[in-house]
Amino acid sequence: MVRRVAAVLLLLALGCLLGILLLCLGSGDTRGPPGFKYGIVLDAGSSHTAMFIYKWPADKENDTGVVSEHSMCDVEGPGISSYSSNPPAAGTSLVHCLNQALRDVPKEKHAGTPLYLGATAGMRLLNIANMQASDAVLSAVAAMLKSYPFDFRGSKILSGEEEGVFGWVTANYLLENFIKRGWLGEWIQPQKKTLGAMDFGGASTQITFETRDTIEDPRNEVMLKLYGQAYKVYTHSFLCYGRDQVLKRLLSKVLQAESYQPTVRHPCWPTGYDKSLSLSSVYDSPCTVKERPNLALNTTVTVIGTGNSSLCALHVSRLFDFTTCSFSRCSFDGIFQPEVSGNFIAFSAFFYTVDFIQTVMGRPVHLPSDLKDAAKTICATSWSELLQKAPKLEKRLADYCAVSTFVYLLTTKGYNFDNHSFPNIAFQKKAGETSIGWALGYMLNLTNMIPAEKPSSHKSMLYNYWVILILLFVVTTLTSLVTAVCLLRRSKSSAI
Repeated sequence: MVRRVAAVLLLLALGCLLGILLLCLGSGDTRGPPGFKYGIVLDAGSSHTAMFIYKWPADKENDTGVVSEHSMCDVEGPGISSYSSNPPAAGTSLVHCLNQALRDVPKEKHAGTPLYLGATAGMRLLNIANMQASDAVLSAVAAMLKSYPFDFRGSKILSGEEEGVFGWVTANYLLENFIKRGWLGEWIQPQKKTLGAMDFGGASTQITFETRDTIEDPRNEVMLKLYGQAYKVYTHSFLCYGRDQVLKRLLSKVLQAESYQPTVRHPCWPTGYDKSLSLSSVYDSPCTVKERPNLALNTTVTVIGTGNSSLCALHVSRLFDFTTCSFSRCSFDGIFQPEVSGNFIAFSAFFYTVDFIQTVMGRPVHLPSDLKDAAKTICATSWSELLQKAPKLEKRLADYCAVSTFVYLLTTKGYNFDNHSFPNIAFQKKAGETSIGWALGYMLNLTNMIPAEKPSSHKSMLYNYWVILILLFVVTTLTSLVTAVCLLRRSKSSAI
């Protein structure tokens, strides 16, 4: 019995020592729970604009706290490039989401919250077609953003390579492939391989991945130094290969094949679906202008779906050029690409296409053949059947045959994924609660939140870990006291 009481007293002594240690550690840091800092990025895509609000703990040295998505807002209406004839409306379109940002970011943090707008392939195309209109849209957007109390730091058109690399940074940052924090606040380099990133937007598509191979075209090579680690990254952005531009280019091929007749059969549209459209809606883009026919652009044609998967695949394959290559190997259109290796994450329209196949069509996508067979099934499904399966997707429903066929050809014949490498692609929209895309990587870069050098191995004890240690001290002490009382009672009862 004496030994037991001695053991309990020893536990109490250890608890007291732990308490003294905590007091010593805490005496130099009397702060309460850390607040948060915020950052806002407007992703001005070709088809729509999305606003992302990010936050991170404010107590981190050099703002190196882990960033997460605080909230987001989808801007109503089309992308800002659609306002080329009325630039002020581009700025006005952002008001609803900017007002949400006023509510989502604490008022006292407004002035210190950086605000960025990055425009992608839609504005790249507008800049090619009409530079003055492009500048006017950006100016109108900037004027609106400056009118809000945030720290506006500029609006710009990203290059395709920037879009690809920032998407790669976002994915690998969120999945902690660069560095992560241990439970005591120390930096840990996990020694994990990075993921490749594939983005499929409205006007362009990007592929970016780390490689050990020689990158034969210097335009595709990016050298990065993140947290003291060097990365050699291959990236390429294919303008006019985004979802919306692919569909325009495909319509142009179909119209050509049908000699611009008043009624045209579209093999990639489902049977039972038809639509009247003007030639101007097809040839209003730099991606199709070279194929513009010698006809009045206000000419209207009626397009009727025939749901012919093999003919659809033939037309879609004509969007790629697999014949020219001045390097040892190419993807398509004469663009160098090393062999794909490692795991990949595919987001944006890649995710939505595969998600449609899996959830609406009820088909798995593990191998290239799964994707090919699913595309055939979609093409063979009538418009009425598709509507019955997914009435909420009516706006884009007729295009899933073409888009799934395109994704199959892009990943297999274009990027050269095969039965061995295709299963390494994860089709995802988010990592945790944060959307995958270029926006987070863009903000991390502009705010210097990913240092080139490796951070110090250990920082001062974080508030939440200090609280955990206090709780452990309390639990240990209470347990020791209860045990001591029980043992004393037993010793008294045995003495009687």
